[in-house]
Amino acid sequence: MRKGVCGLLCLLALLLTAADSPAAPHSAEILWDKWGVPHISAKDTKSLFYAFGWAQAESHGDLLLRLYGESRGRAAEYWGQDNYEADKWVRLMGVPARARQWYEAQPPEFRGYLDAFAEGINDYARQHGDRLKDEVKVVLPVTPVDVLAHTQRVINFTFVSNQQSVMAALTRAGGTGSNGWAIGPAHSADGRALLLANPHLPWFDLFLFYEAQLTAPGINAYGASLVGFPVLGIAFNDNLGWTHTVNTLDGEDLYQLKLADGGYRFDGRVRPFETERQTLKVKQADGTVRDEQLLIKRSVHGPVVAETKDQAVALRVVGLDQPGTLREWWDMARARNLPEFEAALGRLQLPFFNVIYADRAGHIMYLFNGLVPKHASGDWQYWSGIVPGDTSATLWTSTLSYRELPKVIDPPAGWVQNTNDPPWTATFPLALDPAKFPPYVAPHFMSFRSQRSVRMLEADNRISFEEMIQAKHSTRSELADRLLDDLIRAARADGDESARQAAAVLEKWDRNTDADSRGAVLFTLWAQEMKLFEGEPPPGLFLKPWDEKNPVQTPAGLGAPQAAVAALKAAAAKMQAGFGTLDVPWGELARLRLGKADLPGNGGFDALGIFRVVGYTPTPDGHYRAVGGDSFVAAVEFSTPVRARVLLSYGNSSQTGSPHRGDQLALFARKELRPAWRTRAEIEANLEAREVLK
Repeated sequence: MRKGVCGLLCLLALLLTAADSPAAPHSAEILWDKWGVPHISAKDTKSLFYAFGWAQAESHGDLLLRLYGESRGRAAEYWGQDNYEADKWVRLMGVPARARQWYEAQPPEFRGYLDAFAEGINDYARQHGDRLKDEVKVVLPVTPVDVLAHTQRVINFTFVSNQQSVMAALTRAGGTGSNGWAIGPAHSADGRALLLANPHLPWFDLFLFYEAQLTAPGINAYGASLVGFPVLGIAFNDNLGWTHTVNTLDGEDLYQLKLADGGYRFDGRVRPFETERQTLKVKQADGTVRDEQLLIKRSVHGPVVAETKDQAVALRVVGLDQPGTLREWWDMARARNLPEFEAALGRLQLPFFNVIYADRAGHIMYLFNGLVPKHASGDWQYWSGIVPGDTSATLWTSTLSYRELPKVIDPPAGWVQNTNDPPWTATFPLALDPAKFPPYVAPHFMSFRSQRSVRMLEADNRISFEEMIQAKHSTRSELADRLLDDLIRAARADGDESARQAAAVLEKWDRNTDADSRGAVLFTLWAQEMKLFEGEPPPGLFLKPWDEKNPVQTPAGLGAPQAAVAALKAAAAKMQAGFGTLDVPWGELARLRLGKADLPGNGGFDALGIFRVVGYTPTPDGHYRAVGGDSFVAAVEFSTPVRARVLLSYGNSSQTGSPHRGDQLALFARKELRPAWRTRAEIEANLEAREVLK
């Protein structure tokens, strides 16, 4: 009997090994629904990764290959001079070489999954090369090292650190952000945990999301990855789900070096730089290629990013010795409960992003996730500047452990939230005491968007699934609620006719940025005149400044009425000159344009304290086109079965001519989400195409 069982187990092990062996053929089915979402079912994990690579090549092939070419630091060689500076950054940061090291550091099993993902992309290109632009085919074949280089470039050298933030001495006022909610059973109408995933990213380039369902033995996850990633970064399964928001984590530090004798001073002596010369090839307009020499200098801190005659600045970035980001996400998607989820998170391979989590058991969690350098002294403000690099006293060599990071699990309020603010206001009553954490962990502030988020969560003690979706679409301006009444009174007291007319328009405004909201354009222009889009509000704008002891109600009151009225008159003059009226509907100016769509927009700028963030850019015809903000949205209720509604604002394909490029903008314009089809019956009832990969 024992021999029989042993033999059966050995045979089973042999069959399982064969199923995931390199020689085994891939076997997967892709059901494409009418929104262009691939629902992938595979016999084994390698086949799943293979099919996911194939699907991404079909939906984003041109973009995918371009991103991988850029991550090689060879974009100028492939596509010309305009890519030269980006190539220098990638090479200076050591991305291509480190990606090869990361690949070798992967566990053999996961290395095989990365191989399969790259193989899926290459097989698609071999069979359907006519669907790809000729100019990007130069990148083929892609390799699993390309996948890791792209991951590193996006996570470590776009989110954690990037060229713009370094040149601005760590100014992070860029266009990335997000909202995230987790609501526990005690705060939900039906006694079930709810999750809201609502990242705000640019609608182009390496920030694009790709929606998919991945099913194989041990996993059935639905969510989104950034294009080119082989795993889901925001996802849910039958038991749990999570989302991310960009956090206030200082994962990059700039060090000022004192140059001497061809090197730099460090701990009382002169150390030589580590140097390396690389050749960058640059394609010319006539098709020839020019060689450019790049000298890379590194100190003990990291690469030198700026240099004068006497001084230099070196950059140190977290996570470069942590090659397991993708595997961590993969294990998060396979987790069945909070302990398994935390076991994956606790490896701290993902160097950035808050985590907001909910599960079927009713647990909710907020985690200030990432790699926080461990410093001997200094607060967040100090480390946000350029620090002395001539002493080892400022050179960090380790990061905080998982247990040392700010975290909230199942708070009394029954909810957690984050809108890119520091961790301290994740829930109310406050559950995190900043005094119990090192002063360099995070700054102290609360944005208007975060205040709007908390107000909506506190307004209803029993939030339903439908009410959560309604709140997600809120376009109300917290800044307007804080200042508008005072601004109107000041404008009426001014005595100027244009000020009174502007006050009349603002008084009738509903304080939203819906398509039919009249007054939103005028208020936005006023905020621009008041320099509110430049980060910190101008000194004296508020009568009562922000108070950490009263974080949701402050700042308040208009403290500079004369300057505010002057700005209002200037905004009114611009509107009269441009439109001939002060009450242009928001959606007449703000447009949703992509593919064949041209629709009235809704949602507005983050600076206005709007939960539904949408960023716009001027167009030649005098309108503003949405270019970022609300991107992938998932509202999830952990019922039986799980109920979810989703939207990918710009559609699930970037390929020219694809029917799914911009096809969800009509839903966006109507503030609607669509069902997340997860069962085979649901998918086949909404089927566009079926592919079987072998």
